[in-house]
Amino acid sequence: MAEDTSIKVSKETRERLQLLAGQRGTTMRDLVEQLASQTLTEEELRARGEQARRYLREQMGIDVTDAALAASARLRALIAERGTAA
Repeated sequence: MAEDTSIKVSKETRERLQLLAGQRGTTMRDLVEQLASQTLTEEELRARGEQARRYLREQMGIDVTDAALAASARLRALIAERGTAA
C-alpha cells in the first residue's frame, strides 16, 4: 500500500508559502524542505547548548549555570514583552 505523503494546510498558509517561495526564487516544496533541514529539534538544541557550555567551561573558564540561563531567559522575555531592545 502506498503511503499518503500529502499534507493538508489552510489556503492562507498555502498562499503565504507560495509568496515566500516566489520571493526567494524557489518552489514551495524546496522551501518546506529547507525549513525542515535547517530547523533544530528540541534534542538538537539541548545538545548544542551543552556543547556550548562545555566549550565555554573548557576553553574560557566560564561556567554557565542553569540559574544564569534561567535569568537570561527571563530577561529576554521581559525585553520581548516590552518590545524594545534596551
